Amino acid sequence: MSIASTDHVVVPENEAAEDAPEVTFADLGLPEGVVRKLAQNGVTTPFPIQAATIPDALAGKDILGRGRTGSGKTLSFGLPTLARLAGGRTEKHKPRAVILTPTRELAMQVADALQPYGDVVGLKMKVVCGGTSMGNQIYALERGVDVLVATPGRLRDIINRGACSLENVEVAVLDEADQMSDLGFLPEVTELLDQVPAGGQRMLFSATMENEISTLVKRYLSNPVTHEVDSAQGNVTTMSHHILIVKPKDKAPVTAAIASRKGRTIIFVRTQLGADRIAEQLCDAGVKADALHGGMTQGARTRVLEDFKKGYVNALVATDVAARGIHVDGIDLVLNVDPAGDHKDYLHRSGRTARAGRSGTVVSLSLPHQRRQIFRLMEDAGVDASRHIIQGAGAFDPEVAEITGARSMTEVQAESVGNAAQQAEREVAQLTKELERAQRRANELREEADRLIARIAREQGEDPEAAVAEAQAAVVAAAAEVSVPEQPAAQDVDRADRDDRGGRGFERRDDSRGGGFRRDDRRDDRGGRSFERRDDRGGRGFERRDDSRGGGFRRDDRPGRSFERRDERGGHRGSDRPFNRDRQGDRPGFRSSGHDRPSGRRDDHRGGGSFQRREDKPRWKRNG
Repeated sequence: MSIASTDHVVVPENEAAEDAPEVTFADLGLPEGVVRKLAQNGVTTPFPIQAATIPDALAGKDILGRGRTGSGKTLSFGLPTLARLAGGRTEKHKPRAVILTPTRELAMQVADALQPYGDVVGLKMKVVCGGTSMGNQIYALERGVDVLVATPGRLRDIINRGACSLENVEVAVLDEADQMSDLGFLPEVTELLDQVPAGGQRMLFSATMENEISTLVKRYLSNPVTHEVDSAQGNVTTMSHHILIVKPKDKAPVTAAIASRKGRTIIFVRTQLGADRIAEQLCDAGVKADALHGGMTQGARTRVLEDFKKGYVNALVATDVAARGIHVDGIDLVLNVDPAGDHKDYLHRSGRTARAGRSGTVVSLSLPHQRRQIFRLMEDAGVDASRHIIQGAGAFDPEVAEITGARSMTEVQAESVGNAAQQAEREVAQLTKELERAQRRANELREEADRLIARIAREQGEDPEAAVAEAQAAVVAAAAEVSVPEQPAAQDVDRADRDDRGGRGFERRDDSRGGGFRRDDRRDDRGGRSFERRDDRGGRGFERRDDSRGGGFRRDDRPGRSFERRDERGGHRGSDRPFNRDRQGDRPGFRSSGHDRPSGRRDDHRGGGSFQRREDKPRWKRNG
């Protein structure tokens, strides 16, 4: 089936809003409970893509929707899917609807957007994606999942494990099919769609229609109804595009100044290392920034996104892979620090702002040698971007500062220091309260102590007031003892310290060498005493050493005595050392059954055994 034979409806976004401003979700045929829940969430008027696709999707037709990111496609396919499955029964391991997304973040966002309405109609949803526990996902499938929101790779792994089957799928949805094509997921997507039984409903949503997407449409969609709410190019009236041409040395300061603006800013870079590096530089400059890329764990990515959504992080530095499909409200500026790979990547980056009819700004930094590349990229994307030349990072052109909301680093640092001062003041106030509580507690304990002392005095027949007064005087004296003494002058401390170190140090050193003498006498005395000490130490040392070998002899006698000591050690092992000493020349061949086995083995091993083997081995070689 060719695309040319499909029903094709092109509805410009602004014209749709003008022609049908009174259309509500209740008019589209959705269940009453879903419409009520939409109203509770503040969603009453459908976007053009929703108003165009929901009636056909509820009728069971195959849908081919094309619209940029942020145009409201999630509810366009999600609400009709929930309405069609409501009231049905789902078997274990066999979901009845599957929604394929290219990234983990997009899968989680789709599930978060649809879960409240799934709860209304009593349907269970589960996200199946990488970076999360496969065991929990398999356990959920065992209990039964109505709608499965999955990334292709993880879903294929679970199917290969036998934990999931697509044979009962009634509705299959491909969200952001062009991104799947860019990320290389189409082989896995086709493998999964081949397992979906024919005759069900298929919905495919994409921002662009490339050749790969056309192949999917022809192969899996039957007589699809095409709805297009805006052009495939970036001609969005609520989005402005700007190119800032900067010198290499000014790129980092300009990035920091723009990132320090008030409000949420998403910054795109080419590599994961670049994302980490720029995020660290921004933090050092006082900007609340964090990095998001595919090299992070899913838990870390989820935490960073939550911090960004809640406003704890103002600047998010992301790569193309990690940023695809991110939906965060309130992003009014996209900053391209590194140029996009192609015009499709540029459009995906730009789609993070000006979502759902809001306004937004896209700023691209360009080095002088990158101008042609970026100009050609803008031309391919159908974007008319204004160009600005930045002469220096110290001061911005007023027009650029107005466009980006950039602030000087001095202003950022002043704000950071002011926040730190406020935090310090809050800590001081907290410590003051704790000190007051501690003082009140001390007074209460003192009153209780005085009362008990007075009771003891009355029991012993003494004057209670005198006892209390005596106790209080003791407390005052103890407090005076533990009070901080007056600090002496620094020069007095230094002089006293030197004197103390000098006198006591000489005493200690002289004591270790013979007594406390004057410094002049110490050297001479140390000579005499030192020699005596060394002689004593030597003599005692020789005595100790000789004692360990046989007694206190002169050093000249120590070798002989050493032999005797060794002989004694040998004798302790059960051998007759004098006999062995006499037979020492015959030791290699000596064996004796009257000695301990360790000595015999040592003699055999070191003596006869090794010598005999050495003699035999050369003879064996010569004969060989």
